[in-house]
Amino acid sequence: MLSPATLQLYIGPLVPIPAPRLVIEALTDVTVTVNDVGQSGFELSFILGTKSPLHTLFLLTGGSSIPILRVVIVVIFNGKPEVLMDGIVTKHQISPGRDAGHAKLSVIGEDLSLLMDKINFSGFPFPAVPAEGRVLLMLLKYAALGIVPLVIPSILIDVPIPASRIPFQQSTDLKYIQELADDVGYVFYVEPGPTPGVNIAYWGPQIKVGVPQPALNINMDAHTNVDSLSFSFDNNLNAIPTVYYYDEITKVPLVIPIPPITPLNPPLGLMPPIPTRLEPVNDELSKFSLPKAIMIGIAQAAKWAEAVTGRGDLDVARYGRILKARQLVGVRGAGTAYDGLYYVKSVTHKIKPGEYKQSFELSRNGLISTLPQAPA
Repeated sequence: MLSPATLQLYIGPLVPIPAPRLVIEALTDVTVTVNDVGQSGFELSFILGTKSPLHTLFLLTGGSSIPILRVVIVVIFNGKPEVLMDGIVTKHQISPGRDAGHAKLSVIGEDLSLLMDKINFSGFPFPAVPAEGRVLLMLLKYAALGIVPLVIPSILIDVPIPASRIPFQQSTDLKYIQELADDVGYVFYVEPGPTPGVNIAYWGPQIKVGVPQPALNINMDAHTNVDSLSFSFDNNLNAIPTVYYYDEITKVPLVIPIPPITPLNPPLGLMPPIPTRLEPVNDELSKFSLPKAIMIGIAQAAKWAEAVTGRGDLDVARYGRILKARQLVGVRGAGTAYDGLYYVKSVTHKIKPGEYKQSFELSRNGLISTLPQAPA
């Protein structure tokens, strides 16, 4: 379908298998959106004859929880396979096609974390199990789907004593896992790969360090490898998260401002935005221990400091590789204020016959690069 990229599509109930040739030939557009946190989604567009059997296939499975129609989208670029999406079909749409004998079928879905939000397990007890253990126990239910847990213990491991309290789940697995992540300043997402049918369920701190991807070049003549790239700086987004804590021993209330810089969220800009206000992280933090409140404040501070935003589009063939979300990338040619390293917040893959493009969103916590030159 693509050159130098090849698209592979797997479809099936629970265990996807390679899509038949009839499906591949009818496929015209693939859109996959990957967000750094939360759920990601996809959309497949088909041009079908009005009497095509594919209408019946997607009508029977799309939009229903049973049977489950699972879709895995893989792109092989320069000989290297990349799993873009492993998800579940949630709905479909049919619209008029190019003539009376054809119709456009759009199949829409979300990643496998959607299945964790289907059944409410309220009332399920976890006696003497810390948050990390509860997350692992919940994720084990989905091992048959190829979901492998990656749980990073927090520095605030709290083992509840059954004699004093027993934690109970109060929602679906997805909502409870996200709630436990918020309690310690962590994030949760399901990332497809590294092979089709396998997914990593990550519960841990948001990491903004690592080896950067090849630089995005703009205004560099023959070295330019992006179609468009623009930046904005909004200082009003920045606030100082503040933890209000009451010390029971000294009877003194403490006001603790939280800095946005941590080893996992280093400064990517020399000139951080000037804070415009103090913002309480949560009115209920006074109920938490001081270390727990500070951890939540640090996570919130990292989000509020992202005052520099970049948005753009690129052609994958010209860029030379697939740009990935949740990693760093360099920028060159945008000027002194905006060159340097950025964190990739989201990427949208747009695939058509003979074309593979991406739109992306970048973020950074300051102006002017901390590096003398962005890595190529």
